[in-house]
Amino acid sequence: MPPVSRGTESRPASIFTVFADEEGYRTAVRDFLATPAPTTVPVWLGDRADLVASAERGAALYATVARPTPYARGVLLGEHDLPAGLVELIRPMAAQWVPEDRLDAQLFATDPGARSLLVVGVYDKLTLGTVRETALAAYAHPGLNLAFLTGRDAASLAWFTAKQYAAVAPEVTELGLFTATDRPVPVEGVRVFDERRLEADDIQAQVLDPLWRRVLFQGHGKDDSVNLAEFTLCGLSTAAPRRADLLGPRCAYGPDCYKPKDKLIRLHEVRAVEVVLSSCNSGPLADAVVYDPKYQLMLNAIDGPAKDVVAALTVHDSDRPENDAWMRGALAGTASTPVLNASIGTAQPYPAFVHYGLADDTGSAPESPAQRPDPLLLTTSTRLTAYLASDLLPHNNPLRPRLEKLARKVERWVTRQEPTAQGPERIHTDLTADLQSLDHTIGTVLAEDPENELADYPGHFGVRSVLDESSVRTVECTCGRPAQEFTKKALVPTALDTLSVICLRCGDVSFRIPGAPAVWIDAEDEAAAGETIEVRVRVQAQRKAAVNIGLFVPRYLRSDCEIQPARQKVKVAPGKEAEASFRLTVDPNTPSQAYYMTAFAVQDLGVSTARRHFGVTPAEPAARGI
Repeated sequence: MPPVSRGTESRPASIFTVFADEEGYRTAVRDFLATPAPTTVPVWLGDRADLVASAERGAALYATVARPTPYARGVLLGEHDLPAGLVELIRPMAAQWVPEDRLDAQLFATDPGARSLLVVGVYDKLTLGTVRETALAAYAHPGLNLAFLTGRDAASLAWFTAKQYAAVAPEVTELGLFTATDRPVPVEGVRVFDERRLEADDIQAQVLDPLWRRVLFQGHGKDDSVNLAEFTLCGLSTAAPRRADLLGPRCAYGPDCYKPKDKLIRLHEVRAVEVVLSSCNSGPLADAVVYDPKYQLMLNAIDGPAKDVVAALTVHDSDRPENDAWMRGALAGTASTPVLNASIGTAQPYPAFVHYGLADDTGSAPESPAQRPDPLLLTTSTRLTAYLASDLLPHNNPLRPRLEKLARKVERWVTRQEPTAQGPERIHTDLTADLQSLDHTIGTVLAEDPENELADYPGHFGVRSVLDESSVRTVECTCGRPAQEFTKKALVPTALDTLSVICLRCGDVSFRIPGAPAVWIDAEDEAAAGETIEVRVRVQAQRKAAVNIGLFVPRYLRSDCEIQPARQKVKVAPGKEAEASFRLTVDPNTPSQAYYMTAFAVQDLGVSTARRHFGVTPAEPAARGI
């Protein structure tokens, strides 16, 4: 294409006709607005040769003229400081214009029609006092759409406004993501350059050569730059004047740059319809800048070919979930800002990103993976922390290696990145498989060694807890007498709450941690030496999953009795009882006296125990008494 030329007599080489004089521009704007199907958009650029170059650079991005869908409400800041033709070109972009003194957090609440709001003004008008409350109010109500039209001066704003009337050329479809801080899972249809490719490829060429429909840049930086390994996305505008009253980056005070100059990527040279700056402080408000706006990324992007720029007001925690949400949203033709803000909303209470441009993408965003961890994952993490970080299990406890291995997995699964990488369903499947295996191991260890340190959790956690007086209630003991159930609340994060049942006759009846299965023992009160007691262990669990159940007697009785089987596994439904049967056979030579049996149940690493007393009588009825 031949270059864009100036003047009213210019032959348009693209859809933009450039004007240097305001009067000719105003006349052209009026003709443009009066024409049903215009083929070119008038744009006043003053003496900004850099903007003329941007119009030439971006000519291939835009094919035809398309009038934008107006926002419900608009606020024009500093109208009298703008060329009259520019104001007239801005007016159709909102159905109703609101006085600028009404731009506050109450606008959305007091004006039912303000479901979308366009704020227009040169950059120095976009201050904390002017737009902060409005931005926060819009973020608090996801159905509200807030966008900005701005520029470093009136010419930049005129250029940005003209681009809103441009329709994207149908052949411009490339989507790209450049990140120095993540290794996102590739999504077909998006060209992904992660830290490995940033170090191996010529990133300058990869960024500057294509015609991008959308491109996202992610890396550490300030409002003047984004680090992409050895390459740097640079916001310097050689056309903008230097403000000596504001701080500048290193290059403002001499020839040096903090990164290699031959690897700088001038953001205004990127040929993209939409630029997303997913770095901290990439689009601060005018009175919250770190550096002079001459060096600012967001303003530099607006000076370039892009008609939409998404930037961050301040610091944020955008990571893999946002990258994944953005890629899927871009493929679906969804506006970037609501997709990114919805994703990051689980990590911070303020808007991370704002949209510069009219954000006319209307596609529906695909559902993103849930970022709030599975409650079972959090329960598992809590129990692992208490078992491993306390002194409950010594270093040589046989359960520690398996518990530590699962703890490492859980620490990874609970991060915001992992649900995006694996998917919540896969994490849940892997977690439940690991829990089932480990529950089996715990059940086996306790059946073989009832004195394993894990079985002492009620005492270990109990001395690091205090009674929750509000939890005390009367229940019925298995002996039929009233008992008290209560909770002891842990005082430290390395202990767990414990629920206990105490009977005046039976003493300790049961112990369990919150969420672990409830356990009861049904059996005869007495058996003669040599006889077998039929024992029924009942359990009730909160989650549908297998429960490992076992039965044992005190160490001093084990040589005089046999328990069959030693352990069982039963399936339970939430809130419903299941049971396992055991046979406890007493040796004929067992001394006659009172004993007790203990049942345990294990589910999701939660261990519960219940105790029941029983008596052994002499084998011959005639031998009773002294």
